[in-house]
Amino acid sequence: MADLSQEEWSEQFENDENAFLLDVRTPEEVEEGYIPNATNIDIYLGQEFVAELEKLDKSKNYYVYCRSGQRSGQACAIMNKLGFENAYNLVGGFMNWEGEVAE
Repeated sequence: MADLSQEEWSEQFENDENAFLLDVRTPEEVEEGYIPNATNIDIYLGQEFVAELEKLDKSKNYYVYCRSGQRSGQACAIMNKLGFENAYNLVGGFMNWEGEVAE
């Protein structure tokens, strides 16, 4: 798992053809705005969260974010245990995001 600064994360993500953007916040948080093209799987779903992760392609590079970087860090750790080799946590999360936002 790698913790990347906002700058590193967005730069790496934008240049990665194998990127998958994962938002692990609650649906309510997502309604307030999200990074374009993100897929939302709420980490608070617990076992269902793990089940949803298991359906994903492990060969992709996952760029994971939440509100502050806390939950996405946990999500990256879970993903590593499940065999995802490349999961990148956005340090500072969505609340410090200065890139494009969709609503």
